Amino acid sequence: MARSMRDIKRQIKSVQNTRQITKAMEMVAASKLRKAQEKAEAARPYSEKLKEVVTNIAAATQDVTHPMLVSRPVKKTAYLIVTSDRGLAGGYNANILRKLTMLLAEKHKSKDEYALFVIGRKGRDFLRRREYPIVEEVTEMSDSPKFSDIKSIAYSAVQQFETGVYDELYICYNRFVNAISQVPTVDRLLPMDAVSGGHHEASANYEYEPSPEGVLGVLLPKYAETLIYSAVLDGKASELGAKMTAMGSATKNASKMIGELRLTYNRARQAAITQEITEIVAGANAQS
Repeated sequence: MARSMRDIKRQIKSVQNTRQITKAMEMVAASKLRKAQEKAEAARPYSEKLKEVVTNIAAATQDVTHPMLVSRPVKKTAYLIVTSDRGLAGGYNANILRKLTMLLAEKHKSKDEYALFVIGRKGRDFLRRREYPIVEEVTEMSDSPKFSDIKSIAYSAVQQFETGVYDELYICYNRFVNAISQVPTVDRLLPMDAVSGGHHEASANYEYEPSPEGVLGVLLPKYAETLIYSAVLDGKASELGAKMTAMGSATKNASKMIGELRLTYNRARQAAITQEITEIVAGANAQS
């Protein structure tokens, strides 16, 4: 019985140490989440203003023929997937990867019909183990990603669509709602049919040099790259929210387990004391 009690005390100590770690990780994630959420929200006005200018130019330009605004027969599709580099984030990675694999199975008959651009080590490892066609990857991003961190992969994906290597480009990420809610989202990024907006009424009159078409040709790739960066910021806020929630749940579960172990320990201790008293009484009775 004494050995069993020592084992229980050892297990209580182990769970207490785990709870201390998960509590610290929860607090760190909560602190980083506020910064990530502020950064994601701060990027939206720039994205919206850029969309307004692009839409204005497209509406003012007759017969827009830019490849990023024109749909063409789909022979090959590209997907850009945003995941995390580390785990302990609940279902953050599993949810978006499950949605992606289901979409690929439904939409494509062969792996030759699509290619994957992956941000995050978890997504890369998952897809690589299953031999999905990964053409480019970015890993080891900080908790406060900069545009320069994803510039190369965003430029490559947009450029290859523009040159006709891919006929569609989708972005797959977790859209941040709040700390406990992240929605796996797959959006078609290119071609930008919605941006062309032929009936859009210009909110201001602009003069463009050298020409509206020339300015549109420069802005459209930047706008697409900005949308990718915005999705990465959303994904990072979602990751930290999921991590905070997961570590909070782990802390609560550890506290519950400690309570149950202490109850088991007290029962074992009481049983040991009762047994000792019984043995003492039995010995005294035997001597009388």
